[in-house]
Amino acid sequence: MGASRKIPQRKCVGCQELKNKNDLLRVIRTPEGEFVLDETGRKNGRGAYICRNQECFEKAVKNKGLERSFKGKIPDEVYKALGEELKELGV
Repeated sequence: MGASRKIPQRKCVGCQELKNKNDLLRVIRTPEGEFVLDETGRKNGRGAYICRNQECFEKAVKNKGLERSFKGKIPDEVYKALGEELKELGV
């Protein structure tokens, strides 16, 4: 019998709950300064994790969870674009 693999845990910046990394969406800031959703979880850049639902995204905006993770101000148009991307993913 082989050893079972450890599943990495990450904290959602909206609800502050620890969950399996595969159950969360990753928001990254690329080296060029863009903010994008990373469905694969493998793109280069500073990352923050958020649950796959609209309520957690709204909480993250309200409590400035993404701004804390990225250590800086995030423009309103970035929040709008991320919200649209979430809707396109059917979240």
